[in-house]
Amino acid sequence: MDCVEQSNADAEAPSVIDRYFTRWYRADMKGNPCEDHCILQHSNRLCVVTLAETHPILQDERTVKSINYQISNGCSRLHNKVSGKSKRGAQFVTDFAPLCRITCSDDTEYTIYSCIRGRLLEVNENILKTPNLLLEKPSTEGYIAVILPKFEESKSVTENLLTREEFEAIVSKRSLSQPP
Repeated sequence: MDCVEQSNADAEAPSVIDRYFTRWYRADMKGNPCEDHCILQHSNRLCVVTLAETHPILQDERTVKSINYQISNGCSRLHNKVSGKSKRGAQFVTDFAPLCRITCSDDTEYTIYSCIRGRLLEVNENILKTPNLLLEKPSTEGYIAVILPKFEESKSVTENLLTREEFEAIVSKRSLSQPP
């Protein structure tokens, strides 16, 4: 009897993401329909930028052709060098700062934005070598970047973001308005 109870407890255990992170969403980024971003906020203020499940890259069985962290001629997110307790050298990003550009196999290009203000601690270089991580594990190994908001802004950083319930309401309205 104990074995059955134990296996039921294991089956219902939340994932690490669900257990330690709060999910926040930004829907229709910069007015682009369905280009939704997800921010995973840890209790230590760190925020992980990922693609929301509804993002077009994760829909329609697309494949990723390339990921480019070179934002402009003078700005590459790959050259972000962070050191020390105060995170010296980290690039400061605003809500609408582009983090990377993702090109799919059908030549559709999507710009991924930071969605929050803070210091860019790291970008995921693993998705450059293995772009399928972005499709297979978008919330874990396929994350885009890690951002640390300023301490004094850590509570207000989520004011412009949606909770999971608000985001699901927007997604359900979208599916009702789209013709079959």
